Amino acid sequence: MGTRLRARSHATLAARRRLEGIGGTGIAIIEMTIGGRTHDVTLKLESENPCGAIKDRTARALIGSLVDAGRLRPGMTIVESSSGNLALALASLAPAFDIGACLVVDPHIAPDKLRRLERTGAQIEMVDRTDAAGNYLHSRLRRVEQLVHDKPGFVWTDQYGSPANPRAHYTGTAPELHAQASLAKLVYVPVSTGGTFAGTRAYFARHAPGTEVVGVDVIGSVALGGSAGPRLLPGIGSSRRSHFVPTDVAVRSSIVDEGRAIACCRALRAQTGIAVGGSSGAALIACADQLADHPSSGPVAVLCPDGGADYTQTIYADDWVSRHKIDLAGTGIEPIERFQRLDRLGPAQGARRVRGRIARTPGHPFYMTTAADSSSPQKGPIHV
Repeated sequence: MGTRLRARSHATLAARRRLEGIGGTGIAIIEMTIGGRTHDVTLKLESENPCGAIKDRTARALIGSLVDAGRLRPGMTIVESSSGNLALALASLAPAFDIGACLVVDPHIAPDKLRRLERTGAQIEMVDRTDAAGNYLHSRLRRVEQLVHDKPGFVWTDQYGSPANPRAHYTGTAPELHAQASLAKLVYVPVSTGGTFAGTRAYFARHAPGTEVVGVDVIGSVALGGSAGPRLLPGIGSSRRSHFVPTDVAVRSSIVDEGRAIACCRALRAQTGIAVGGSSGAALIACADQLADHPSSGPVAVLCPDGGADYTQTIYADDWVSRHKIDLAGTGIEPIERFQRLDRLGPAQGARRVRGRIARTPGHPFYMTTAADSSSPQKGPIHV
């Protein structure tokens, strides 16, 4: 077997292992002190997926839907617009299907993530033209359209409109979270394309109607109907209205300032050792605002789409924060007074791990008796 063939075989096997490892992510329980009162919050840590983010689930679903429909065959190439996480997931999983990957990204992609993406060997297209609000999404989508038109065998996975996007979370993410936080009254989910939010919201509406799912967006995003403006954080917000979130029904949402989200991420890491991405920081701030106004709102859960490992040169870097004129001292993390990671999460304190998920001791509101059952995926459209 030649060197090139061996390398290709190795890449295929590695990608298949990643496919098998998607899902079954764990949780961590933290305490937030607000107004002198402590609140337990469960964090679903999607950084435990093989490529480090919830977009692993989306990527698998997008590719699988095209394969099942006969639109994607070995030797063809998928193309997608991404701010980082989905690009890495698609590039990392593509060899399992014997397909290529072309990812259209922009300068907001985290440098650490871009280096990881480059190591996959995928084709990378970097756009540099912004829209009137200073964002890149429309330029990325125009480049995707051009590539699909000009390149035979290129197929758009379309994370913005494919029903496979919300279905991945209706059948996977949400059932897991429900099993892990079965008594949660509120679940906070960051929004970009809206697929995660829509799928999670639809699942809880059907299977746990007593739980309300809150979409979290940032100032400058129009994903949930806000006004367009400049944004810094990848993985949350969008320059276009979400196709998956209905406009004719009331959807509970919270809009957060990016500076507060960044300050929250840094404080969480400093006080608990848990590093999350900016979208998770936004969701935590939204959660804290609710608990400050309504202290009896809990129990609460926060879906954390990715970890902080790829943001060491951005939200966790002092020079980046200074360069973007983010006043962390002035912004602060109010109303949060402090974070604490609960020590009893460890095995010595009676916690147990069930199929890769942390379960608390019986009697705690987030105690889990069985692993999530997502073996019966819903077919057809997902109604939110």
